Amino acid sequence: MDIIITYVNGLDPEWQADYANYAGTNQSIKRYRDWGTLPYLLRGIEECIPFAEKIFLIVSRESQIPAWINRSAVHVVLHRDFIPVQFLPTFNSTAIEMFMHRIEGLSEEFIYFNDDFFPLMPCLPTDFFRDGKIAVCMRHHLCTFKNIYRTHSKRSDRLARHAAGLKAFVSYVRPQHTCAPMLKTICAELYERCYDAILSSVTPLKIRDNYSQYIYTDYAHFTGHTFKQEMSNRHFSLLTASIKNITESIIHPTSKLICINDVNMSKERFLRYQTCLHNAFQMRFPNKSRYER
Repeated sequence: MDIIITYVNGLDPEWQADYANYAGTNQSIKRYRDWGTLPYLLRGIEECIPFAEKIFLIVSRESQIPAWINRSAVHVVLHRDFIPVQFLPTFNSTAIEMFMHRIEGLSEEFIYFNDDFFPLMPCLPTDFFRDGKIAVCMRHHLCTFKNIYRTHSKRSDRLARHAAGLKAFVSYVRPQHTCAPMLKTICAELYERCYDAILSSVTPLKIRDNYSQYIYTDYAHFTGHTFKQEMSNRHFSLLTASIKNITESIIHPTSKLICINDVNMSKERFLRYQTCLHNAFQMRFPNKSRYER
């Protein structure tokens, strides 16, 4: 199985110029902020998911490629390599997610990681795939509470149900918030069935009418290509979780994976938290991986 990682460095001057030329405003700090923790994600993959084959790092342009990346071990993929040119440039993660299965050389089984997910304990292939199916733990929801993330989830549920020949239901499903195991052929099948709807939803900046990666997981679920299994995962938001609890969970993990969601905060708080996270990750993964030069 392969792993896809999406990455953006909002401090890159060339990327900032691209964004300013397109949007005409300053970018959201938290949405594009780089915490400098990508090396620890790769170290976690090497130590905890040693059965991973190819690692694909998705970036928008050459200037976004970290200087320390070992290009002989990491397959760097630019947006233009798999996203149709009419949708470029894009600064929208949901737009990128619509086309990931088109990456050249991608295996049938792959796992999608955002760069705020980190493996911390040894994983097994069966944590993600079994007998040609993907591990999914679905949760049912009734309301979106006008939350854009939940709105994308509900829209993705509705289109996936339609493509699977099912009627819309009063509730909608949403997968566990963790890394996403996916099947390339199932993604391609849905992409072809819903080609016009998917393309018409793609926008360079995130809006409520987008779909999300869940469209592919939902379709796999509705067509019988999943098995029910909750992943060993802890989710922290920097809005509510204490940095002490987060760093303790990194140094002495009790779950195989951890997710650390960014929030708006002062520069002083960011620098303090960043130092704490780096120190904790360095204690957990002190040695460079083969993915680093």
